[in-house]
Amino acid sequence: MTLTKHPSATTQQPNARSVGKQYQSLVVMLLVTLTLLGGIGSRLTYLQLVQGDRNRQLADNNRIRLIPRQPERGKILDREGRILAGSRLSYAVFLWPIANQQAEWNRISQRLSEVLNIPADQIQSRLTQAGYTSPFLVRIARGISPAQVTALAEFSHELKGVQVQAEAVRNYPYGDLAAHVIGYTGEMTDDELTEHEDEGYRLGDVIGQMGVESAFEQRLRGEWGGQQVEVDGMGRVLRVLGEKPAMAGRDVQLTLDLDLQQAAETALGERKGAIVAIDPRNGAVLAMVSRPAFDPNLFSTYITDAQWQQLQGMDFPFVNRALQGYPPASTFKIVTTTAAIESGEFSPDTVLPTYPFIRAGGIEFWDWNRAGFGPLSFPGAMAWSSDTFFYQTAMRMGEVPLIEWTQRYGFGRKTGIEITDEEAAGLVPDEEWKLSELEEPWYQGDTINMSIGQGYLQASPLQVAVMFSVPANGGYLVRPHLLKDNEAERQWRQSLNLQPETLRILQRGLRQVVTSGTGKAVNAPGLPPLAGKSGTAEDPPRESHTWFGAYGPETNPEIVVVAFGENSGGGGGSLAAPMVRQVLEAYFKGTQPTGAASQESVVSD
Repeated sequence: MTLTKHPSATTQQPNARSVGKQYQSLVVMLLVTLTLLGGIGSRLTYLQLVQGDRNRQLADNNRIRLIPRQPERGKILDREGRILAGSRLSYAVFLWPIANQQAEWNRISQRLSEVLNIPADQIQSRLTQAGYTSPFLVRIARGISPAQVTALAEFSHELKGVQVQAEAVRNYPYGDLAAHVIGYTGEMTDDELTEHEDEGYRLGDVIGQMGVESAFEQRLRGEWGGQQVEVDGMGRVLRVLGEKPAMAGRDVQLTLDLDLQQAAETALGERKGAIVAIDPRNGAVLAMVSRPAFDPNLFSTYITDAQWQQLQGMDFPFVNRALQGYPPASTFKIVTTTAAIESGEFSPDTVLPTYPFIRAGGIEFWDWNRAGFGPLSFPGAMAWSSDTFFYQTAMRMGEVPLIEWTQRYGFGRKTGIEITDEEAAGLVPDEEWKLSELEEPWYQGDTINMSIGQGYLQASPLQVAVMFSVPANGGYLVRPHLLKDNEAERQWRQSLNLQPETLRILQRGLRQVVTSGTGKAVNAPGLPPLAGKSGTAEDPPRESHTWFGAYGPETNPEIVVVAFGENSGGGGGSLAAPMVRQVLEAYFKGTQPTGAASQESVVSD
């Protein structure tokens, strides 16, 4: 009998352990899948609901560009409406930070550095400051040359996010003429941007840096406009979404007279010094020159290192010498005469002997001619500028009335002119100042030196012009100003309450200076009767400073002119007076000088 095997007896059955492992694997895979799907879902929910606005903004930034439009700066005009500062078209280079990643900008910066001659790290710094996700254009160069424009066009396929645009830049058609008054503009520094961030300024903005450009910045600057445009992936404009026109700045009309300014610039020439002309009736500044000067056009675009180094070698070209303090020398005898008579110590008819020198405190104080002039009245002492005459007045009246009248004439404080940031107050010394600064008491010799505008006394050419205006206008202290038809300047003068006899003596003495004294160099055919005063200030070991101030016509004066030569040597009547004469000829005769005034051989202080 044959035995047959049953299938169940020979086939192995799956055990329980194997089945359990398979089940666990399925569960783990399911959990992982659910976790991943949950994470993705949560992230999508977060991105859409929590950060949806931000992400939509980023997406818009990738296709929407904000193109700012810089306003045209207001013009600066002379009193006749002639342009002293305007605008011209130039090319500038802008970057669109969001167009590239930082690594790509590093490569582009190197190429731009080669073309524009700007350090690559400087370009990177501007991008970092703006932010690499900024949709605003950032200017990195201004006033680029036609060759640079062409080069950028040739490399445009490598320069994604780089644009060349035409913009208005500041233009000064007369170069360095009136540079210290007009000032200049320049791109804001980081510190300036921080200082003015609440005034609506932005990175790359241009701001007035000195002079009228700075003083009237808010009037001149205008208001930015711009376009919001949609662009494609290559940065090409698809459509304009919105536009706000830029609002041009307002013009500023000055009291300066272009013809008179040019005459004063020519008369001073390349000498270091200043010339100021004002209207004694209302304080309007008609001309203001300072040398050495600078061309403000250099700062309208990008000044090179070579240009900057050249300026640095010009003996402080940015200092407005018309507003800085110097010893006013014998021009100051106007104040000494006033103090002597108004103090009551001297009558208007006083006559004093003069000497080669006066001794005080064991020191000999010499007259400028080393001989004296014999007996002199106040007008005669003014005409010949006798030092020993005024020494005697100072010794008798003492320092108190002299210091008080010096302050009443406006010395020792700023005049109030609009470009106040460039103005020095000068110095009226007294015993308190001397004890504080020099730890010395006030000596009689200090009063003697002050009586002839020497010693520690400091006054600017503009302050000296204000001083000359007092006898010219009948005893009023004027406030000099540059803005024409300024409503706030209606209260432009105040009376010093001088006695009529004091004014008469001042006016007679200043007239005699020109007719028979140290100021004969201003006499010229075709000019009306003039009055004036010379001055020469010692400045050892350097050459002396020279001064001359004059006004005219003698009756009803219309103009005061003061010329100052810094360490020029010579005498005020021989060197500074011819400068004043040339300016007066331009004013009264309409003739322009053909060259700088020459020193003349006349007897002068």
